[in-house]
Amino acid sequence: MTRTVLESKSKTVVIGFDEPFCVIGERINPTGRKKLAAELEAGEFGTVEKDALEQVACGAMVLDINAGVVYNSNPNPNETEPPLMTRMVELVQGLVDVPLCIDSSVPGALKAGLETAQGRPLLNSVTGEEERLELVLPLVKKYNVPVVAISNDDTGISEDPDVRFAVAKKIVERAADFGIPAHDIVVDPLVMPVGAMATAGQQVFALVRKLREELGVNTTCGASNISFGLPNRHGINAAFLPMAIGAGMTSAIMNPVRKVEMEAINAANFLMNHDPNGGSWIRFAKVLEAVEGGQSFPEAAAAHASSGRAGGRRGGRARRAG
Repeated sequence: MTRTVLESKSKTVVIGFDEPFCVIGERINPTGRKKLAAELEAGEFGTVEKDALEQVACGAMVLDINAGVVYNSNPNPNETEPPLMTRMVELVQGLVDVPLCIDSSVPGALKAGLETAQGRPLLNSVTGEEERLELVLPLVKKYNVPVVAISNDDTGISEDPDVRFAVAKKIVERAADFGIPAHDIVVDPLVMPVGAMATAGQQVFALVRKLREELGVNTTCGASNISFGLPNRHGINAAFLPMAIGAGMTSAIMNPVRKVEMEAINAANFLMNHDPNGGSWIRFAKVLEAVEGGQSFPEAAAAHASSGRAGGRRGGRARRAG
């Protein structure tokens, strides 16, 4: 059974076919967030701290960290991203004890994050582009970490799911040439917006099944891509996620602070028999009761964290270092 192991200093999280769905918190990323980007450029980290704590309280078991800020004073990301990545990784792992996902298109920033992160983080990401394969796979091998493999290559993103599968297979095979096992490849088959492509959901569900059955790999996605450009996006996301889980998807990079999506994931874990005796669902129901009583979802989740993470077992097995 495929198991992708991630570690912080004190916790182990397993992404796997027989594990609860792995929620990777997406919010520590300045892309599309002007306020956060401005704060980071000014050397302010208050929002990063808030986002780290809230996401973990709401059920994130891994936190994605992206330092892709375009500095007005120095627009060269090869110079600005690595030191900012180092600072953000140090800050976040000082606040929370979950594994990290080091996210960048800049190889120097990936390397800086890997050097700073404690444990065994997830690297985000490699694609099927030849230059990217040659830059990223040696880092994956050197630091012995799992990596997100995105199913696009030098030709771009194909709307043909067979092409996207072929790119994923190519990445798995090239990784094997570096001595990187398939269980350390987490494939993102790319979710197209359903508003632009009516078959987007059906495509990704079929791809996930094929990736699992033929390549034996875990899978992930940017969950909110499915609803891009549509009204009531969280309702669509909350329907998409359990369907993806039913198809075999094992993780997603998403916003765990959205109650409706986390409710859907907790219910899906229970229905997939990944929540023994419904303990996580029962704890989450108490959080929902507190929300109905007037608390915000992050506040209610944090208040109930002492009785077990608000989102439940989340695929993690707590482990003391040493």
